[in-house]
Amino acid sequence: MRKILASILVLLFIASSAAFTAAQCPSEGHTVILKAPAVSKTSTGELVGVATDFVITVAPGSGHVYVETWPLAQVDMQASARLAAQVAGKVLGVDMDKYDVFIQIKANSPIIGGPSAGGTMTVGIIAALEGWKLNPKVMMTGMINPDGTIGPVGGIVEKASAAHQAGAELFLIPEGQRIQYVQKTNRTEIGGVVEIHSTTEKVDVAKYAKERWGLRVIEIKDIYDAVYYFTGHRLQKPTPNGNVKINTNFLKGDAVSDYTNTSAYYKATLKKLKNSDVNYETYSVLMNALAQAGALLNSSKESLDNGMYYTTLSKDFQARIIVRHVDWYLSINSGEDVEKILEKVNEEINTTETQVSNITIRGTTMLQAVAAAQQRVEDAKSSLDEAWKYYYNNDYWDAIGDASYAYERAKTAVFWKNLGERFAKGNTINPGVVRTTARDYIDSSNLIVTYIDSMYGNVIGNDLLNEIEKAEQYYEDGKYSAALFTAMEARIRAEVFLDTLGIDNETVLMDKLETMKEDARTAIGLAQEQGIVPVLAVAYYEFAESYEKSGKPEDLQTAMIFYQYARETAQLFLSTPPRGEETSTNTTSPAPLPTITIPTSTESTTSTPTPGNTDNEALWITAVVGAFLIGALTGKKI
Repeated sequence: MRKILASILVLLFIASSAAFTAAQCPSEGHTVILKAPAVSKTSTGELVGVATDFVITVAPGSGHVYVETWPLAQVDMQASARLAAQVAGKVLGVDMDKYDVFIQIKANSPIIGGPSAGGTMTVGIIAALEGWKLNPKVMMTGMINPDGTIGPVGGIVEKASAAHQAGAELFLIPEGQRIQYVQKTNRTEIGGVVEIHSTTEKVDVAKYAKERWGLRVIEIKDIYDAVYYFTGHRLQKPTPNGNVKINTNFLKGDAVSDYTNTSAYYKATLKKLKNSDVNYETYSVLMNALAQAGALLNSSKESLDNGMYYTTLSKDFQARIIVRHVDWYLSINSGEDVEKILEKVNEEINTTETQVSNITIRGTTMLQAVAAAQQRVEDAKSSLDEAWKYYYNNDYWDAIGDASYAYERAKTAVFWKNLGERFAKGNTINPGVVRTTARDYIDSSNLIVTYIDSMYGNVIGNDLLNEIEKAEQYYEDGKYSAALFTAMEARIRAEVFLDTLGIDNETVLMDKLETMKEDARTAIGLAQEQGIVPVLAVAYYEFAESYEKSGKPEDLQTAMIFYQYARETAQLFLSTPPRGEETSTNTTSPAPLPTITIPTSTESTTSTPTPGNTDNEALWITAVVGAFLIGALTGKKI
C-alpha cells in the first residue's frame, strides 16, 4: 500500500510540476514571499527543523493551482495547496474560479510538510488577493481545515528551532499544541556493553523557545488569527447572531417508537432463549449477550427520558444488533439455515440500495441525510461480505453476528433516507458539487494519514488507510456522498489522534474538548441562520455529549470525534456568508513586533501538570493514545 501511495504522490508531483512549467508567469496580480518552518528526516531517522521559502502569486485566471517544490517533498503539497486556495476564497467571499494560484516552495533539504504548510499557504493567498504586505518576522505551522480552523501538526519543537534560525520573532502554532512530548535517547557504556534507553520528555514550547532564543510562541485557533498576526488586518469571523439551540426533538417520535419496538424484540428473544433446548454452555453465552443488550436498553431509556433522542436511537441500534444475533443463532440448525439468513440480508440491502439510489436530493439538509443513508448501505454491504467469509469457513456464530449488523445497518439507511425526505427543501443538488467535494476530502484525508506515517511511523495501523481506500472505491463507483463522508471521518479521526498525541493531563484534554464543542455549536448556528436544519450535525453533537458525560479518557476522545463530525457536516455546502467589515490595526503596513498584544485564551488556560503526579499522567497518556490505537470510535451510531 505504501509503495502504491508513494508512486501516486510522485506522479501527482510530476503532474503539478509539469503544469507549473507549462503555465506562463503571470503578468498581473500580486506576489507575496514568506517563510515557513518544516521538518526533515536525517539518515538516522532524526527529525530536524528546516526553513522553507514560499513564493505565492495570485493572478486572474480560471481556477488552477500550480505547485512547484524543490527538492521533492516526501508528502505531496498539491492537495494542501488546493484546499488553501478554497479556504482563502471562502474567507474573503471571492470566487477562486476566476483566479490562478502559483506556489513555489523551496527548501535546502527534502521536507515532510504538505499538511503543515496549509495555514501558511492560506495566509499567503489571502494576502496576495488583497494586496497586503506580510510581516517577515512572523512564521507559522499548522494544517488548514475546510472551515478555516488551524489543524494540529507534528515536529513543533524542531519547527520552532527552524523559525528562530530564519529570523522569526513570532511563531504561530495550532491551538492546544503548546505542550509537546519529545523522545530523548540516552546511551551508556558499562564494561564494554552499550545500553540505549529512550525516555519521553514534556516540553512547553512557548517557555522553551522564549528562554532559549527569545522567540515568542502563540497558539492560534483559525486563519482569521493567522492573517491578523501576519498582516495587522483583522477579518471579521462568521458567528451566529443569536443563541444557538441544539436539540433532537425532531426525532422524538422515532425514538419513542424505536425504543418500544426494540424492548419488545428483546423480551421476545429472551423468552425464546429460555424455552430453547440449547446446552448449558450455549445458554450461558447467549444469556450474557442478552444481558449486554438489556443494559444498553436501560441506558437508552435514560437517554429517552432526558430528551436525547438520537442517542436513544443509537443505543437501541446497538442493542438490536445483539438481540438479532441471539435470535437468529437460535433459529439455525444447519449451514443451509445460515445461508438463507445471509440471502435474506442481501435482499434487504439490495432493496434499500435501490431506494436510496433513486431519490432526488433537494436541499442541503436532505443531501446530508441521504449521504448518511448511502454510507450506511455501503457499510452494510461490507459487513455482509465478511459474514459470507465466516460462513464459508464454517464459523456460523461470527457469520450470524456480521449478518445481524448488516441487516440493522441497512434498516438505519432507510431511516436516514426517510428523514431526508422529511426535510426536503430547496433546489435539486448538483451531483458535480458532491463529486468535487468528495475528491477534496479524499485527497486531504490521504495527505494527513501519510503525514502521520512520515512523522511517527505506522502508529495508527492500517485502519484509517483502509477507510480511505474504501472512500476511493466509493468515488470510483460514482457513490460520491458515501465517499465524501467516509473520507471525512477518516480525516477527522487522524486529526484527533494528532491533537491528543501525548496528552497526559485531564484538564488539557477537557480544554480541547470544550473548544471542539463550541466550534460545533458555532457551525450549527451558522447553518441554522441560512435556513438549513443540520440534522446530521445536531445528531452527532448530541451523541458526543452522551460520551462526554462518562468522563473516561477513551470516551472523551470519542466525544471529540463526534463534535468534529458535527462541526464539519454542519458546514458542508453552506454558501459563503457576506463578508463583514474588516478592521485593521495598521492599514499601510504589518503590525510591528513584538507589540501585538491580542490576548489568546490558550496561553493562559493551557495547564501544565504539577510535579509529583507522574503516575496519573502515565495512566492518562496510556489510556488516551491506547484508546485510539484499538479504535477510539467504539460508539455505533445509527
